[in-house]
Amino acid sequence: MSEADQAGASPTASPPAGRRVGVALRRWGLAVLALGLGAIVLAGIGYRNAIATPIVRHAAFRLAGWPPRRPPLKLLLFADLHVERPETDERRVAAIVDQINALHPDIVIGAGDFVGSRAEKGDYPERALAPLARLSAPLGVYAVLGNHDHVAGSARIAAILARAHIRLLDGRPIEAGPLAIGGLDDYARGWDQYVAGETELYQRMRRLSGARIVVVHRPDQFARIPSDMPLMLAGHTHCGQIVLPLIGPVLTGSDLGRRYACGIIREGGSTLVVTAGLGTSHVPLRFGAPPDMWLLELKGPADAAPAAKKAGGGAGSGNRTRI
Repeated sequence: MSEADQAGASPTASPPAGRRVGVALRRWGLAVLALGLGAIVLAGIGYRNAIATPIVRHAAFRLAGWPPRRPPLKLLLFADLHVERPETDERRVAAIVDQINALHPDIVIGAGDFVGSRAEKGDYPERALAPLARLSAPLGVYAVLGNHDHVAGSARIAAILARAHIRLLDGRPIEAGPLAIGGLDDYARGWDQYVAGETELYQRMRRLSGARIVVVHRPDQFARIPSDMPLMLAGHTHCGQIVLPLIGPVLTGSDLGRRYACGIIREGGSTLVVTAGLGTSHVPLRFGAPPDMWLLELKGPADAAPAAKKAGGGAGSGNRTRI
C-alpha cells in the first residue's frame, strides 16, 4: 500500500479547520441563547415579584406613655410607592388602597418616596397617586417625604398629598388618639438643617401627651433616637429589593449598610420597624424581598391592664412585645 493510500485510510484524521470553527460557533451560540432565555425568565420572575400583592406583616407593641383606659388601635405602615411606569401605576395604587382599607386601620402612616426617579415629567404622579384620597382611617392619614420626593419637587408632592387628604409631618408633631406622632423630613435638604429640625421635633413631642412615635423615611436616624422615643417607623431600604442566597441584600440605600435594613430592630430600649415598601428603585425587579406593609397593634404597658386580667393570666398575656 502506498503512503498516499495509508494516509487516506487513517481513522484518526481530524475534520477540516472550517468545520471545527463552525461547531464551536454553534456551541457558543447555543450557550448565549440559553443565557439570554434564562435572563428573560429571571427578569419576568423579578418583575412579577415586584408587582405582587403586598404581604401584610403583623406585630404588636406595648407603648410607654399610653393614656389610661384607652383601647388598643391598629396602625398601618407603608412606604416607597415609587409610582412610575410600568410597575406602579394608578391601577396598582388603587388596589393597594383597597387592600389597606380592607384591614380597617385606625391610623395610616406613609414613610416617604411616593414617586420614583422615572416619574418626574408630565402629570403622571398626580394621576397615579390620586387613589390615595380614598384611604380611610378614623384617626387620619399622615406621611413624611422621602429623597425621591425631593428630587421630583417637595412642594409638588406635598400638594398631591394634600389633595389626597394626607397630612405631612414635617417637624410638626400631632396628637392622634392615644398617640403623639412626629415626622422628620428626609435629610436630602441638608444635614445641618435636618439635625436642627430633629432636635426641635423631639422637644415639641415631649410637650404632647400620648405614646410617642417617630416617622422617618431613612432608618439611619434610628441610631440617633432618644431613649424616651420608644418607636420609630421607616422605609427607604426596600429590605434590599434584590436579596441573593448566601450573600444577602445587594444594596440597602443606607449609610449604615445592613444594620437597619429590614423588619424589627431593637436598640437601647427603642424599637424600629422598617418596611420593604411597595415599589422599586432603579430596576423594576424584586428577589427575596417582596413588597410589604405592616399592621401594628398598639396598646399600653402590661402593668396598665385591669387587675382581673393580670391575676387570671389569660391566653397570650405574656406574648406581647413591650417597648
